[in-house]
Amino acid sequence: MFLTVHGIKTCDTCRKALKALEQAGIAHRSRDLRTQPLKPEEAARWLNQMGADRLINRRSTTWRGLAESDRAIADGDDAAAIAALLAREVTLIKRPVFTDEDGDDRVVALGFDAPAKAAIGLTS
Repeated sequence: MFLTVHGIKTCDTCRKALKALEQAGIAHRSRDLRTQPLKPEEAARWLNQMGADRLINRRSTTWRGLAESDRAIADGDDAAAIAALLAREVTLIKRPVFTDEDGDDRVVALGFDAPAKAAIGLTS
């Protein structure tokens, strides 16, 4: 498995994940979503795999600063509108997002808790 770690370079959790992957010798690349923007079709694929409830970080500063109209989109049923919102506001996405580049670009893990670590091959 070859992982892509999608995140923000200033995100502490993303930096911890990248350091752990490096130390474990797990093949990966890093993608900063601010410099390599997320396409709406990618966000739609992630939404399809993970669901908005898991993918959207409703505890973030970005969420708290969102206009009510954007919150309504995020809480709605229109997957295309949610994907467009996530592509526009990448800091709404729970990070990091780990995808498997060897296979079908599926989301392997989200965040960097114990289940996510296990899913990407980290034992500690």
